[in-house]
Amino acid sequence: MSAAPVAPAVPVPSHFQSFLAFDFGKKRTGVATGSRLLGTASPQPTIKAEGDARFAQVAERIREWQPDALVIGVPYHPDGAPHENTRLAQKFGRQLRGRFNLTVYEVDERYSTTEALASGARDADAASACIILEQFLRSLP
Repeated sequence: MSAAPVAPAVPVPSHFQSFLAFDFGKKRTGVATGSRLLGTASPQPTIKAEGDARFAQVAERIREWQPDALVIGVPYHPDGAPHENTRLAQKFGRQLRGRFNLTVYEVDERYSTTEALASGARDADAASACIILEQFLRSLP
């Protein structure tokens, strides 16, 4: 049921090797780390905060993992149409870019939560972030 991997709209430089991914939610944001070399992602503790408190925790993760770039999941309706959470996720991506001066790649995250829940994930948000990041990593040349 997962969406087919789609290459990022902006080319990803080959020297970008490590990534931090986010599955944005209004109350919780899933987090995963991953590398181009291994092509896999690892779940990290979900951020359970909003507003500035969320960005303080994001800043901690960025300091800890030192990613080359960030990846965010952007949700769409099954037919590809945007909705309110699409706009909120894209706004989150713009805020990340502005606050941390890192490149932010967007990934269509349709069905990532469904896939995470179907796999029996204990933390569906972190598992969704892994799915988003692995989809992104598979799209890289």
